[in-house]
Amino acid sequence: MSKQYFGVHTMGGVITERDGVLCTIRLRMPAGILSVEKMRGIAEIAEKFGQEEVHLTTRQTVEIPHIHHTRLEEIKAALAENGTPLGSEKDEVVNIVACPGNDRCKFANSDSIRLAKRLDERLFGKEMPVKIRISISACSYACTSPVLNEVGITARVVPHRTPGQCTGCGQCTEYCREGAIGVIRGEARVDLEKCIECGVCVTSCPYKLIDIRKKYFLITVGGRRGRHPQIGRVLAEVDNEDDVVNIVDRMVYWVYRRAWSGRLLSDQLDDIKFDSFREEVLPGLLKKE
Repeated sequence: MSKQYFGVHTMGGVITERDGVLCTIRLRMPAGILSVEKMRGIAEIAEKFGQEEVHLTTRQTVEIPHIHHTRLEEIKAALAENGTPLGSEKDEVVNIVACPGNDRCKFANSDSIRLAKRLDERLFGKEMPVKIRISISACSYACTSPVLNEVGITARVVPHRTPGQCTGCGQCTEYCREGAIGVIRGEARVDLEKCIECGVCVTSCPYKLIDIRKKYFLITVGGRRGRHPQIGRVLAEVDNEDDVVNIVDRMVYWVYRRAWSGRLLSDQLDDIKFDSFREEVLPGLLKKE
């Protein structure tokens, strides 16, 4: 799906400011990751165009403010050469957000940054009838608020206690923030109604008697922030990244073909027959063992 070019001022990474003359330039930066060299390059470009400050956005990217409209082509070329090209903000797939994942976070259950880069390569900047925000969290603590985005992806684990060997030390109960684990007759018991499948109990057990019964990605669709927040609907639970990428790709295409502008995706899921996608299209996308 190629995007027709009508001039740099029409691109999603160019945001007209209040005075109608200056523009803010938003950059493409999946998961907010960039090298020190590219960061230095952004600073040099901002200074070249007369700016002393840049803005770090809520979607893990950078904006360079107050660029005169006559210099848009010039800054676009400079940013592309730096490897930090124009981003997107209009009705399209915008910068993909992700937590640090298992590269750094002790709570993470997946490599969220790798997944963000895969989805960025497949989907970033696709022209859509509505804005599509994708957010990835590597655990149920959901630091990136995936369920409040048009597409949310959360890595979760279902704990399993080795029966008959628990010492009842209670360490897992201390670490569980949901109060979902209690020691009953000398053994730790998990209340599945309270468990949010974060996996903290697995890593906290000093005797390695709690392991993972199931690891999966929860995909939600139709969440939103803003004036009237809404939690997204569950689309699927899948156990591998390939399924996540394929399902999200097809869901975005479904929205492209069926949704229309002027309404948030959350307000038209029933109109685009979200349940039909889940029941008729989704089964054919799942990876076969």
